[in-house]
Amino acid sequence: MAAPLDPAVLSVDIRKRFPAFELQIRHDFPAGFTVVFGPSGAGKSTLLDCLAGLLTPDVGKIQLGASTLFDSPRRLSFPPQKRQIGYVFQSLALFPHMSVETNIRYGIDSLGANESMERVEQALRDFHIANLRYRKPLELSGGEKQRVALARSLVTQPRLLLLDEPLTGLDAGLRRSILQDLREWNQAQRIPILYVTHNRDEVDAIGERLITIENGRLRNTGAPRHVLDAPQTIALAQAAGFENLLDARVLGHRAADGVTRVALTDGGTELEIPLASAQPGEQLTVAIRAGDMLLASAEPRGLSARNVIPGTVTSVENLGALVELRVLAGACFVVHVTPGARRSLELQAGSAVWLVVKTHSCHLVTRQ
Repeated sequence: MAAPLDPAVLSVDIRKRFPAFELQIRHDFPAGFTVVFGPSGAGKSTLLDCLAGLLTPDVGKIQLGASTLFDSPRRLSFPPQKRQIGYVFQSLALFPHMSVETNIRYGIDSLGANESMERVEQALRDFHIANLRYRKPLELSGGEKQRVALARSLVTQPRLLLLDEPLTGLDAGLRRSILQDLREWNQAQRIPILYVTHNRDEVDAIGERLITIENGRLRNTGAPRHVLDAPQTIALAQAAGFENLLDARVLGHRAADGVTRVALTDGGTELEIPLASAQPGEQLTVAIRAGDMLLASAEPRGLSARNVIPGTVTSVENLGALVELRVLAGACFVVHVTPGARRSLELQAGSAVWLVVKTHSCHLVTRQ
């Protein structure tokens, strides 16, 4: 790729081989958040380690603005401490014997006393931890430790920030609060931020750009909702939280109606899905979110939804703000409803119901 002139663009074109795995990524990352999403073992952390200089690609080039960090033909590879990259790991790795203030100052000890103190004070304010400056990590909550780890990385004024599942284990409120602080910080700095997460709530909260990685390859890019609501493979559908992955056989097509008819392998239930290129008799997998289906206690009529299937509730489980039901309708479907819907429909194990599935809630996915 040609060297970008924009100082805030990260340009990556690398390949790294392992005994049973190969990472091969070619992509440009602009300033702002890019979520790196994919199943476990896809290569997300490996990509970040290559960018940080903790791993050396076999071939390729990494360029940040006009600065070349790695270039295999030129045998050029800057060490991690020379790359001006901030990296926050899931483990955080705070120094337990140091206070919050000294943890944050650790990476800028080479600066003059006045400048280093100014940066530390700004970081303490930005992440709302000034009142914690003299505490040790063991005296901090999980959310406070996360804020200290971010402040320690950002006080160095990095040109690129790498975040590898930094908010794992925190409740939704804390995640939103910390992400808001980070978003406000980056509005002033405008550097590329690569954010690895498996959490859909975090993806939605960040909401800028997303890339999916599977088996070391970049699968898709775009707006998070667009990409995750239409996964291309089974592994990505599982990572994106699709609860229903149903094997099926193609029965035929109705091109004029824009649909393909399939029969589920378990039970033979027929569904209409968006028009597909698969041939009659071909096997495929249909992914459906549990929250994208409706239940009715009597057969509904006059609906635009094309799939209305009789079934029986086999189990009911309360999951806080929603209720998860398993409905046997030929195949077994996982369905989410609100507690209010469960009460009004009097849903319980053994209840006869009608399952309503819109055609465009059915997504065709592949194994590769």
